Amino acid sequence: MKAFAIDRYGKNQAGRIQDMPEPEVRDDDVLIQIHAASVNALDSKIKSGEFKLILPYRLPLILGNDVAGTVIRVGARVRSFKAGDEVYARPDDDRIGTFAERIAVKESSLALKPKNLGMAEAAALPLVALTAWQTLVETAKLKKGQKVLIAAGSGGVGTIAIQLAKHLGAFVATTTSTANTDWVKALGADVVIDYKKQDFTTVLRDYDVVLNSLGTDELNKSLQVLKPGGHLISISGPPTPAFAAARGLAWPLKQVLRLLSFGIRRKARKNGSPYSFVFMRADGAQLRQITSLVESGAIRPVVDKVFAFDDTDAALAYVDSGRAKGKVVVQVL
Repeated sequence: MKAFAIDRYGKNQAGRIQDMPEPEVRDDDVLIQIHAASVNALDSKIKSGEFKLILPYRLPLILGNDVAGTVIRVGARVRSFKAGDEVYARPDDDRIGTFAERIAVKESSLALKPKNLGMAEAAALPLVALTAWQTLVETAKLKKGQKVLIAAGSGGVGTIAIQLAKHLGAFVATTTSTANTDWVKALGADVVIDYKKQDFTTVLRDYDVVLNSLGTDELNKSLQVLKPGGHLISISGPPTPAFAAARGLAWPLKQVLRLLSFGIRRKARKNGSPYSFVFMRADGAQLRQITSLVESGAIRPVVDKVFAFDDTDAALAYVDSGRAKGKVVVQVL
């Protein structure tokens, strides 16, 4: 089959469309004809080798972490899906590869595509929607009336997290650039900080939750807007010892992550605040709950651009540029 793959790791290493083996279909797998896949910052981090100690992939590696498509066939133990079903998923992180014509995904990681979305829109959702769900619902346990700061509101995760937080009844603040302030307000943000003109620490106070997706400076500054006991959550790191233990990482790597996160964990403790690092996981049951929210109109995907499959490298470069509003999609079929 045709797939977009890398032969070696490197920040400036370009991938290419090449012939790759057909996916292995295990007894609990669903084989999908891919219609569309979306691009995430994670793809570039994997391509550069940033996660090779945590996610030791074999090269050549097909990139891609979101998929929407049609079921071709199912494994012997699969009961929830059949050939012809329109589905979407974030594949398990040890079996990525959605920039391709076909992929096998575990039944437990899959959900039926929302009926009110096309394939490109559906492909834009799984990774960012599951990230928003696992940070705000599962980790923060965000409640009605609480205040949450969502960094980078015009990004892939931010656009969905704003909508989910509003659905949960929270008061939402976000940061974005001047050009996007009205746009993120339309998504539901109550307070929008233009980071080119304002420092969010001078405006916001006593927040219950901060969802950080930016760098170390923003992460440290986020503690200033949390009330004592408020929850600091990051999806951009640094990873914690709890994350290392959950993934069963080797002892030396556990110690490295302990040291990397020591500073922010100590500062958070002084504020009486838990610090959590969330590395989202595939979860079909959660995706089905997200489907219900999409079909009810509570959440809608935001698609910036759609690229042809042959232009996957250009799609990755566009996401790397930081100019995307919402998600970038690769149309495979």
